[in-house]
Amino acid sequence: MQVTVEATSGLERRMVINVPADKIDSEVDKRVKDTARRVRLDGFRPGKVPVSVVRQRFGQGIRAEVLQDVVRDSYVEALDKESIVPAGYPRFEDVKDEGGQVEFTAVFEVFPEVTLGDFSALAVDVDEVDVTDENVDQMIDTLRKQRAEYKAVKRKSVKEDKVKIDFVGKVDGEVFEGGSAEGQELVLGSGSMIPGFEDGIIGMKAGEEKTIDVTFPEQYGNADLAGKAATFDITVHEVLKPEMPELDEAFIKELGARETTVEGFRAEVKENMEREARQSLRNKSKGVVIDQLLASNSFDVPASMVDQEIDRLRQDAVQQFGGQAKIDASQLPKELFQDQAVRRVKTGLIFSKIAEQFEIKADEAAVRKYIEDIAAVYQDPQSVIDYYYNNREQLAQVQSAVMEEAVIAAVLKDAAVKTSTVDYYTAVKRED
Repeated sequence: MQVTVEATSGLERRMVINVPADKIDSEVDKRVKDTARRVRLDGFRPGKVPVSVVRQRFGQGIRAEVLQDVVRDSYVEALDKESIVPAGYPRFEDVKDEGGQVEFTAVFEVFPEVTLGDFSALAVDVDEVDVTDENVDQMIDTLRKQRAEYKAVKRKSVKEDKVKIDFVGKVDGEVFEGGSAEGQELVLGSGSMIPGFEDGIIGMKAGEEKTIDVTFPEQYGNADLAGKAATFDITVHEVLKPEMPELDEAFIKELGARETTVEGFRAEVKENMEREARQSLRNKSKGVVIDQLLASNSFDVPASMVDQEIDRLRQDAVQQFGGQAKIDASQLPKELFQDQAVRRVKTGLIFSKIAEQFEIKADEAAVRKYIEDIAAVYQDPQSVIDYYYNNREQLAQVQSAVMEEAVIAAVLKDAAVKTSTVDYYTAVKRED
C-alpha cells in the first residue's frame, strides 16, 4: 500500500492511498464462494449454485461491497502508518478501481497544535460564600410567599398584593394585538409585565379605573412594539392580600423537607443554599478562566468538530421546546450556534491539553462526592446515586464535569488568584 499526504489549507489534509487490486480480487473470490454456499436460486439445490452463476449475477454488487470495506480499512491502516490522528470523519473522493490497483483520496482534518501559555499570567477573582442568617430568613420568606393564600381586601393595593384586572393597551391611540385581557390576575412587584405597568396599578382600589403611560423596552420581543410609548386602560376588579403560612411543622412537611423541626429545617435550607452558591461561584470562576485561556491561546479549530457541536446545540435547542413543537433541528440556522460551537470546541481542546500535561483523570472519590452532592437535595439520596452509577451516559457526564473542575483547579493553582467572601444572593446573582 502506498500513501502520500498533502497539507492543503489550515488543518485539512488530503491523503492519496494506492492498494493492489489483487487484495480486492482475493476478497471478492472469497465472498463469491461463500455466497454460492448460502444463496438460494431457482433450478439449483441449496449449496449447489455454481460459482460462475453467482459471479455473473452478484459479482458486481459483491465487488462494490468489498471495495467499500477496503477503502475504509486501508484508510485506518494509512493513518496508523503515517502516525496521524484525524479530527472527525473523512470524505472519500476519486475512488478508482482500474489498472491493477485501487486508488482513492481521503480528505480530513487534524487536531491543531495547542501550546499552553504561562498560567501565572492569568488573574482570576475567586469568591467564597458565607450564607448569613439574614439570607436564610429571606429564603424562607420566599418559600412562604410562594405558598401564600390571597384574601380580598377593601383598601388600596400595595406591592405583593394580587389584583384581578381588565386592561386595554393602545399605541398611538390604536388598540394593538395581544395588548388586552379580561380577568387577568397579577402579583404587583412580580416583574411579569413591562416596566411601569405594575407600578401604575399600585395604589388603585377595587372598582377603580385608570389610564397609565408606559414605554416598551428597546429589546422587547415584538419588534413592532419595541421602544414605543403606549397607554393602558386599567380596571381593577379585586385586590387580594397575601397571607403567608406559619413557619411550623405542617408547613415544613408540605415542602417535603427531610427535617421536621424549625431549627433542623433552617439548617437544611442553609445547607442547600451553600451547595447552590458554591456551584454558582464555581461556574463563574470557570467562565473567567475559560475567557482568559481562550484569549491567550489562538489556534484554528477543525470545521468538522464545530459542525458536530452545532448539531448538538441544535438538538439542545429543540429539546428546550419540551418536544411539543415538531421542529427539524437541522433546519435551525447554523449561524445561530456558530460562535458558541467554536468556543466549546476551543475550550475542549485546551482542557484536553491541560489534562494531558498535568496527567489529570476523573478521580473516583471526586466523582462519588459530585454525585452525592446532587443526590443530597432529594428525599431518597441513595436511589439517585444508584441511578447515576447504573446509567453510563449520566455517569460519563459527571466524570467529564469532575475532569473540568480538576483542570480549572490546576490552572488556578498557578494563576494570580484574589479571594473574597460574598453572601448567598451575591453568589447566585446572574451576570448580564
